[in-house]
Amino acid sequence: MLNYMITFFILAVCASILGFGGLAADFAEIARFLAAVFVILFVVSLVYSMVTGRKTNLPL
Repeated sequence: MLNYMITFFILAVCASILGFGGLAADFAEIARFLAAVFVILFVVSLVYSMVTGRKTNLPL
């Protein structure tokens, strides 16, 4: 998920440099949404590991 966020951020920067303002705004919104989801899932994972005392299984 973090990779998608970085990809959309880079696409937003490239689109804004090339003059596609509307497309850059859309890419920035998608990147911001993915960043919020990432932070929420990270905090939930931290709380889960503190409450249960177990570490979560990370997909590799």
